[in-house]
Amino acid sequence: MKQNTRVIIVAMTEQRLIGASGHIPWQIQEELRLFRELTSGHTLIMGRHTYASIGRPLPDRRTIVVSRQLPPTPGIEICPDVSSALRLAESAAGKIFFAGGVEIYRAALPLADELSISWIRGDYTGDTYFPPFASSDWRAVSERDYGLFCHVLYRRN
Repeated sequence: MKQNTRVIIVAMTEQRLIGASGHIPWQIQEELRLFRELTSGHTLIMGRHTYASIGRPLPDRRTIVVSRQLPPTPGIEICPDVSSALRLAESAAGKIFFAGGVEIYRAALPLADELSISWIRGDYTGDTYFPPFASSDWRAVSERDYGLFCHVLYRRN
């Protein structure tokens, strides 16, 4: 049986900023469209706070939320930890996207096959940062400039 490709998907600045008080510090419609395009038809794994910031299950995607507190909620599946979320996600075909927040990203870094990063241009302030990672573990396989951001797909070496 072929293993699902495990992808961390994130938008961040050069300083690795990803959030400000539970929200995304920028509003870039083209980046949100790219997120939808890349993840549609696949599985998303996210933390409770990330899910709360979105506020609803995203259409055309299986959504698994890692939480020990969230009550059963229509349109999402709930798992107590990342490993059980991953086991559940692997029961379906398609890619598995780790979509935040920081603790999900931290747990996913050693598990991921790919990093799908939208490098946001500009100066933003916030309080939440993507965990440090060794860039030497990854190689860029594609890059596309969108003006306000540059999307780079990395594969593990």
